[in-house]
Amino acid sequence: MTDTPCSIEAQLENSLREIDIPPRPVILDRISAEMEKDEPDFNHLAHLIAADVALSASLIKITNSPFFGFRGRVHTPREALMLLGLNVASKAIAGIAMRRAFPSSPQLERFWDASALIARLSGWLAQRVTDRRLRADDAYTFGLFRDCGIPILLSRRPCYFEVLIEANHDDSRCFTAIEDLALPTNHAIVGSLLAQSWWLTDETSVSIRLHHDLATLNATTIPPSLNSRYMIAVAQLSEYLLQQHTQRSFTQEWVKLGPSCLRLLKLNDEDVAELLTEATLILEAED
Repeated sequence: MTDTPCSIEAQLENSLREIDIPPRPVILDRISAEMEKDEPDFNHLAHLIAADVALSASLIKITNSPFFGFRGRVHTPREALMLLGLNVASKAIAGIAMRRAFPSSPQLERFWDASALIARLSGWLAQRVTDRRLRADDAYTFGLFRDCGIPILLSRRPCYFEVLIEANHDDSRCFTAIEDLALPTNHAIVGSLLAQSWWLTDETSVSIRLHHDLATLNATTIPPSLNSRYMIAVAQLSEYLLQQHTQRSFTQEWVKLGPSCLRLLKLNDEDVAELLTEATLILEAED
């Protein structure tokens, strides 16, 4: 059954009260303030980014990645900002900051690496299978943040790892329903809350909250928007392609959501096989 607006607000309020959401990075506040100006000061922002060596290096690396397909290479934060634009740059920096907000561990490193690959595939698929009706940078950002509630819950709820295992292996119940019974909240609600707190778009936040909801993929009316449904379907297909490529980290989500994703994207099994071949080149491309 679809949640009512009141029940959604109650879940978000409970999650905000019970879960310690990582605070929004100051650099995002600075970028947001510049975006509101008639003439943003790129030099000022570039100076702020350059003061953080790790952030600067990561932003340059992302800008030079095959995903964006720019000719030539950038070498400075200012060049990256000028090429990406503040809107896309803010999303890239948010993704970098999210990974840095959590203590490093082998388990989380694998999670971040998988999220980065899913994001890369999502940006590519947005151009490949949605006739560019879904912006590549929106798909990329959603791929990065889709499961950001998972590391938050892993760090805040000692029991969550066992809950995650159960949800990953259940082939019939909704993933988030299993979490709700045990916690009671779920990574989609927590991730949506972080997206709101970090000033990602409302569409991205809504898509994060609904990304395990089969009814959303099958919806024929709005809300949610068609873009939200595309985001969810493209990221789910990206995760499936990654699992098939690596033969690791299998879940039951494609069993539950895959047919609806393919129907929405107007793809069949032969198309998926072709995409898997092409995705291999994307996944093996060196940044």
